[in-house]
Amino acid sequence: MTKQNGFEGLELGFDIPALPGMDEADIQTPCLMLDLDALERNIKKMGDYAKAHGMRHRVHGKMHKSVDVAKLQERLGGAVGVCCQKVSEAEVFARGGIKDILVSNEVRDPAKIDRLARMPKTYGCRTIVCVDDLANVAQLSAAATKHGSTIECFIEMDVGAGRCGVIGADKVVEIAQAIAASPGLKFTGIQAYQGAMQHMEKYADRKAKLDAAVALVKAAIDALEAAGLKPELVSGGGTGSYYFESTSGVYNELQCGSYAFMDADYGRILDKDGKRIDQGEWENAFFILTQVMSHAKADKAICDAGLKAQSVDSGLPTIFGRKDVEYIKCSDEHGVIVDPQGVLKVGERLKLVPGHCDPTANIHDWYVGVRKGKVEVLWPVSARGKAY
Repeated sequence: MTKQNGFEGLELGFDIPALPGMDEADIQTPCLMLDLDALERNIKKMGDYAKAHGMRHRVHGKMHKSVDVAKLQERLGGAVGVCCQKVSEAEVFARGGIKDILVSNEVRDPAKIDRLARMPKTYGCRTIVCVDDLANVAQLSAAATKHGSTIECFIEMDVGAGRCGVIGADKVVEIAQAIAASPGLKFTGIQAYQGAMQHMEKYADRKAKLDAAVALVKAAIDALEAAGLKPELVSGGGTGSYYFESTSGVYNELQCGSYAFMDADYGRILDKDGKRIDQGEWENAFFILTQVMSHAKADKAICDAGLKAQSVDSGLPTIFGRKDVEYIKCSDEHGVIVDPQGVLKVGERLKLVPGHCDPTANIHDWYVGVRKGKVEVLWPVSARGKAY
């Protein structure tokens, strides 16, 4: 059992993968490792951009599920709060001291609505939720009235993602009027996140999709203003599109998430100059630290990061900083790395860039924050598994 660094009662290698002060070479694998210098540069860069363009930046908590990372984004990047996708996730950030929380999703289950309505008074946080159905307005109003709280509402528009959200300015106005007339509710604005285009490779293709979204949102804003319901916030934008929303003259709040970590799938999309965004715009700060556990076959190495250490929905990980070896497949506990020259050694550490950071983070308990080869911090993945 360790008795140091504030981790009393936790055992290295059983409960935690590392301790502050350790060398990077001694970290237990596989685990999530953060390059703190790169992470801080990413956060500051986005914060500076948002400020320069007069935008609020509400970071996406579902990406990292970490109260510590969210607070770093507030402190270094001027973030105004977080987006969450589930009530349980929102409760974790509220308990952690985040004071402006958007559940960027619909909440329809009665028990979840009740929990949502308790959040403003229980945690002293601003609580916003997305709505795309008149029936939901009555449900939210009843719960807010019961608990003597105020739930703020964004009307979610479907601006191209084809998931939740209403289509048409008339629907937006209809729901906004119902919210404004309902006790315990406040109409705050519009949720207009175009998620379907975030990973389109070409800049021009992404812009075309966002241009169409902006036209829909502008029509809705005009209709709301004509009805005397000017939205306070128009929120959206992601790592693949934030420069479009911030120069649209329509949006005033961004919801970027993956920029802070960067993953292999996002890294492949191209900026306006045709350059990958992980080769200048953003840095890789998020890795699965793994080590070679077998090299019984001359041309391949086996590492200890398989399916249980990552999500491969967006493709296999890449090996950071290496062109001589390639991660080609995985099973539950093993990753297969092609090593034609036999350069890898058993016990050698490698940094994998996951295909998709969000679900990969949700698999792990801890982030190991490293600076200049030393473990500096150990942060829990605070909202891990909060999917309800």
